[in-house]
Amino acid sequence: MAQTGKASQNYVPIQEIRSGVVVLKDKSMRAVLLASSLNFALKSEEEQQAIIVQFQNFLNSLEFPVQIYIQSRDLDIRPYIALLEERYTAQTSDLMKIQVREYINFVKGFVESVNIMSKSFFLVIPYTPAVLGTSGGVKGLLPTQKKKATTTSTSVFEEHRTQLEQRVTIVTQGLSRSGIRIARLGTEELVELYYKIYNPGELGKPLPPGMA
Repeated sequence: MAQTGKASQNYVPIQEIRSGVVVLKDKSMRAVLLASSLNFALKSEEEQQAIIVQFQNFLNSLEFPVQIYIQSRDLDIRPYIALLEERYTAQTSDLMKIQVREYINFVKGFVESVNIMSKSFFLVIPYTPAVLGTSGGVKGLLPTQKKKATTTSTSVFEEHRTQLEQRVTIVTQGLSRSGIRIARLGTEELVELYYKIYNPGELGKPLPPGMA
C-alpha cells in the first residue's frame, strides 16, 4: 500500500502550497482566483456592450496566459437540510413542526427529481521563474549548487511571489471593470480545492462532524 501511495503522488505536480501560492515541482507558481458569475442576459443592450468592451480590453492587456477553470458539481444540500432539522427540533408549535417537516421533504424530493448543479468559476494565474540557459550559455559557465537548487529559499520565494502578485492585480482590476467580483484563494481554500479535485470520490461521503 505504501508503494501505491507513493506512486500516486508522482502524478500530482504540486510540491507545496505556501502563503496562498501553489508551488509546482518545476518551481513554477500558481495563484487561484474565485470569480463571481454575471447574468449577462438580464443586462440591457448598453450594459452588455459595455461589458463586452471592458472584457475585450482586459484580454488585450494580458501579456501572460490565464487559465479559466469551471467546476460543475451536484448541489450538496446536506448543510441546508441539517439547518432545517435544527429549526424543526427548536419549534414548540405542532403546526410549525408539520410545516417545517413538509418543507424538508419537499426540498429533498425536488433535488432528487431535478439535476441541480452548482458552478464555480476559477482563474489560474501562472508565473514561471526565468532560467538562464539549458545547455551551455550562462548556466553552463557557472558552478552548480545542488543544495540551493533543490529547495526554494524564503527570499527567492518572496521575489517570485511578488511577480505573481503583480499578475494577480492586473487580472483582478481588469475583471472588476467588467462587473465581476474576484476573491483570492488562501492556503486552506487551495488545499480544499485541490483535495476535492484529486479525490472526487470523497464528495459523496457523509460530512464529518461539525461540517454540516
